Amino acid sequence: MEKGCAILVVPFFEIGPAVSSALKEGLERIFSLGVTMGRRNAPPPGAYDSSREQFRALALLKSACEERFDTGQIVLGVTDRDMYESRLNFVFGLASAAMGCAVVSTARLRYSPYGVDGDRSLFLRRLLTEAVHEIGHTLGLEHCPDPLCVMHFSNTLADTDRKGYDFCARCRREVESILSRCR
Repeated sequence: MEKGCAILVVPFFEIGPAVSSALKEGLERIFSLGVTMGRRNAPPPGAYDSSREQFRALALLKSACEERFDTGQIVLGVTDRDMYESRLNFVFGLASAAMGCAVVSTARLRYSPYGVDGDRSLFLRRLLTEAVHEIGHTLGLEHCPDPLCVMHFSNTLADTDRKGYDFCARCRREVESILSRCR
């Protein structure tokens, strides 16, 4: 199989069987690529910023990228811990096209307007949306101006909920062109 023609999901901490299953099934359906669940990784030393009580997204991304060197697959790190990047309060995810890897956090995807966990299907839809978005970046896609495209930038959960996990026609053509070498 050509490099980048499969997806490896690498959990940081415990993500649970329902999350693993939803990611595997959803990503296989959307990208028509094989998806493998990797072994659980510990976050690298220095990834946790105690002053912010958050993890550095770039540190988790770099750790996930180390798996790419071993597998040649697109690597998606997944954590249930809150992440941030410099100058941002939080991030849902972060990706590197050059390295072919990404990381997403479920920490803020469970929030509801009433301060309690929302329904499970909404949470899993949000997770799949953010995972597809970040994998799109690993394939070289940029943010899309179409607010209903998965590649549109999400600044809030409302943005994530509005766009869902589908590509617009233009971005879908780009993904298909990139992945055509895999089929």
